[in-house]
Amino acid sequence: MELARARRVVVKVGSALLVGEAGADAHWLAAFAADVARLRARGQQVLVVSSGAVALGRRRLALTRRALTLPEKQAAAAAGQSALMRAWEEALEPHGIAAAQVLLTRDDTEVRRRWLNARATVETLLGLGVVPVVNENDTVVTEEIRYGDNDRLAARVAQMIGADLLVLLSDVDGLYTADPRNDPSAEHLPRVSRLTREIEAMAGGANASAGVGTGGMATKLAAARIASAAGCATVITLGHRPSPLQAVEDGERATLIEASTTPAAAYKAWIAGSLAPAGALVVDAGAAEAVRRGKSLLAAGVRRAEGRFDKGDAVVIRDEAGLEIARGLVRYEAEDAARILGLKSEAIEPVLGYTSGPLVHADDLALAAGVGA
Repeated sequence: MELARARRVVVKVGSALLVGEAGADAHWLAAFAADVARLRARGQQVLVVSSGAVALGRRRLALTRRALTLPEKQAAAAAGQSALMRAWEEALEPHGIAAAQVLLTRDDTEVRRRWLNARATVETLLGLGVVPVVNENDTVVTEEIRYGDNDRLAARVAQMIGADLLVLLSDVDGLYTADPRNDPSAEHLPRVSRLTREIEAMAGGANASAGVGTGGMATKLAAARIASAAGCATVITLGHRPSPLQAVEDGERATLIEASTTPAAAYKAWIAGSLAPAGALVVDAGAAEAVRRGKSLLAAGVRRAEGRFDKGDAVVIRDEAGLEIARGLVRYEAEDAARILGLKSEAIEPVLGYTSGPLVHADDLALAAGVGA
């Protein structure tokens, strides 16, 4: 099963699973934490996208009206975030797992500079053995820059970190051809190889009510489409049971939506074809050969920087004859890049006062067509 093979897993947990009558559901969280510990024990990395801050905060602030204004939602989020993180910490601590809070807005996954910073933070946390707990930053976000639902946020996070699998825990056990409550002939779909219009149309009816909060089956399929294009498969399954990840591995009902590519290929294609270059880096023969072999572009091999680019912008990498070798996301703005051209890596920090590593990391490079070792 894909869950057992995935190197990096993002799990979205909704408010209905986390929050009960008296606050955070410690029993469910404890069982889910055991799930997370089991995956980590076999070498998998896990990131959780968690709802619940607003639901917990409105209890703390005694906001009993059903419909809250945006300022009230933001106040509830501010009051509930600490309670949410305490619940996660208490669930994971018995397994010796540390949790870290990561609050994101839509700009953090769509503005390249902020995307790079967010990705670097999450990558560092995962490398340190921490479970990042991600939530939308409801305290400061406005309607104009909201994700609107954590299904979409989870898909964007999966895309950002190159996850292999996105698990959306729901209040249904997957996608059906029709409303199973009204149509006895409705069939459960255990596997979807491609999200066609016909498949997406099945998100109507009762499927549309799948999930709580602001989500639903339509948002889950929209999230699965984002994930699929990024090389990440999606599992939609029932969360209202102990150890829901173990249940999926044990063969309990779920819907798997396959990825249309691999994370690495999707990311390289995005760099190569989806971004307008903001500048160029002209490199010497040694650097050109290193890039062709899939190595990072170091400042020592760069002769000239052209254009006005910011950190995270796409740049063209050319040799001294003017041939395009690759495109990549640069890790320094143009002025700083110009100051470190020709310098060895250890000489960068004394000049700039900081270092972001190579000018363009190998992970952020896409070779031009026909170029390669």
